[in-house]
Amino acid sequence: MKTISVVLGSLVFLSACSQEPVSIPDRTSHPCGDSPNCVSTLEHREDFILQPFTLASSDITIEQIETVALSMPGSLTAVKDGSYIRIEYTSDFFGFVDDLEIKIEGDKLIVRSESRTGHSDFGVNRERADELRSSLLEQGLITP
Repeated sequence: MKTISVVLGSLVFLSACSQEPVSIPDRTSHPCGDSPNCVSTLEHREDFILQPFTLASSDITIEQIETVALSMPGSLTAVKDGSYIRIEYTSDFFGFVDDLEIKIEGDKLIVRSESRTGHSDFGVNRERADELRSSLLEQGLITP
């Protein structure tokens, strides 16, 4: 009985940590902070850098990129404005929210993925960015 109470209490506490959709400005040009829960194509620090995403053609649209990004579990488009999108990813168990921001600039995709809460994301944002890269390559939307 005590174990059940502890488990239920923990779940109630953790559910209070989940995030509601919020208004967040475009942060694609912002550097990651010092917490290991962010990656970006504009970063220069080894722990935070993503290699460039180069578009396969100038005809690629943000809608095509969005379709691929939304194929990953727990995703929903929070903001779409011109050549910029912000997609929220919500984890199944704890309901933590990460923000994946993508902007088309010339022949490049600026990609930034960051957790909203916590210090470390245990590599989840890097894995998501790598999965996005693989899917975009598979669809012929970016070059290797």
